Amino acid sequence: MKNVRTAKRSFLYLGFLSMSLFIIHSCSNSNPEDAKEIAEDQNEEKFDDRKSEKDADFLVTAAEINLEEIKLGELAQQKGSTADVKALGKMMVDTHTAAQNDLEKLAASKSITIPVVLTENGKDAYDDLNEEDLGMDFDKEYSSMMVKGHKDAIREFENASSNAEDGDIRNWASSMLPALRTHLDHAEACKEKSKAAK
Repeated sequence: MKNVRTAKRSFLYLGFLSMSLFIIHSCSNSNPEDAKEIAEDQNEEKFDDRKSEKDADFLVTAAEINLEEIKLGELAQQKGSTADVKALGKMMVDTHTAAQNDLEKLAASKSITIPVVLTENGKDAYDDLNEEDLGMDFDKEYSSMMVKGHKDAIREFENASSNAEDGDIRNWASSMLPALRTHLDHAEACKEKSKAAK
């Protein structure tokens, strides 16, 4: 009888130990937090007033845009089927890399945390685009993404260029608008060409 009780105790202990290890393993394998969320949380702790927090939110969004455009532009240079799409991709990489470098300096000078790695939204956009087959389907999807993305970005930057509390942030947002509008024009032209080629 004593041996049965001892065996039961050992079995329960092993079961508890296995469950504990499973929980620890599950927690350690959970997805890391999104780079955008980390930056926003850190900024929320730093800034008490709503206007400064809004400025920080804009810089976080601007970084997210830059990092996504760089990654998608690299993919377009690899998988694009036309010279126009490859050139659009290169333009995105060049401009948004320079913009990200400037943005990192600006953010550091204001003690604002921004993402420096691709966010979850950026990863999703990259995965969606990468699933497209080579050829005109890819070109059309990339061009469409660039049109939509730059229309959204222009709205964000126009708003910040007028309404940001910090003058340096207003000026930086304003300085980016001509390039964003040029990108939109090129993306729309690529989209029309890819539709006509179908």
